[in-house]
Amino acid sequence: MLHIHFSTADLSRIRIAQEPDPAWEILLSLHALGGPADHVVFGPWKSRTLPRLDSSARMLFALAPPRGYSPDFLTPAGTPDLHSAVDAVLSTRRGRLRADLAQLAGRRRTPSWTRLLAEGDAETMRRLGSALHGYHDRVLAGRWDRIRAVTDAERTLRGRDLLDGGVEKLLGGLGPQTRWESPVLRVDYPVDQELRLRGRGLRLIPSYFCWRRPITLLDEELTPVLVYPANRGLHLLTGPGRPGRTALARLLGRTRATVLEEIAQSGGTTGDDLARRLGMSPASAGSHTAVLASTGLISTHRVADVARHTLTPLGLAMIEGHLPTDGPPTDAPPTDSPPSDAPPTDDPSIDDRPPGAGPPGPSH
Repeated sequence: MLHIHFSTADLSRIRIAQEPDPAWEILLSLHALGGPADHVVFGPWKSRTLPRLDSSARMLFALAPPRGYSPDFLTPAGTPDLHSAVDAVLSTRRGRLRADLAQLAGRRRTPSWTRLLAEGDAETMRRLGSALHGYHDRVLAGRWDRIRAVTDAERTLRGRDLLDGGVEKLLGGLGPQTRWESPVLRVDYPVDQELRLRGRGLRLIPSYFCWRRPITLLDEELTPVLVYPANRGLHLLTGPGRPGRTALARLLGRTRATVLEEIAQSGGTTGDDLARRLGMSPASAGSHTAVLASTGLISTHRVADVARHTLTPLGLAMIEGHLPTDGPPTDAPPTDSPPSDAPPTDDPSIDDRPPGAGPPGPSH
């Protein structure tokens, strides 16, 4: 069980990440690729993604096994875009590299090059940076708008919780694996960990690839974060094809379908912007968004006099052409294995903790 201890000051310093975090999405997608081939959400994506990886991905799989510990330095704080995230990773202090890689080596066999990485060897660090950029380009860049749409929808829901019920509803709505018992947030976790915020606040990071339970960093002295699942099983990166404009228009009406698609493509927009882009009156745009909001396809969040519309997970599912399901996708993938340096899921050196859980404390 993870216990996150809040002071009064911490409660006023809770922040929700404005954008999907590229470092966390890289790390957690690596966990997903190393996980089960028949995963209900990630299975089809995994079967299509693994063949696209080049040999540089082996370096990343070695640092980010699907179960157990992954080094904290792979997910630096305050990096809103890929370039700043990679720069921060490559600027990691040597002491941090040594400590984190020693943690990793204490839990599993590691390649010989990790000793060079621990010393900040320039060529090994360059290879790591190149691998991170290449992986993002091959695996995530083409899907980033969809990932952003999922995290935006989740951020909107959490903002609504905060406005409707304060911090208690915000922290109590992070998912079934969390429970708010003031002043402690209790998280179902594979190891026992106490995280005392001590006035630093907490940054909440909704993540597409975080699955099942939230995770945090191993080192309590680092900037406190809680990464939690934004994808509540309603949105697949691959799966049945989009329904197309004609099918969506038959269901919603042509203009309303166009409004929904515009909100999806923009990642969230105001009524005035929507009216301007679609060439309709603000009153007409407001009428259509009111219907979409009443049916749960979009969420409307008002700040001062400006209403911003974003897709809900259900609206996202509608756009993508599938409905929520409790079973595996119909296009179940063949079983694939990660590149050779990625430990197979039945490797005895890997414990039975779920992806993202690192003994003996919380980790990636």
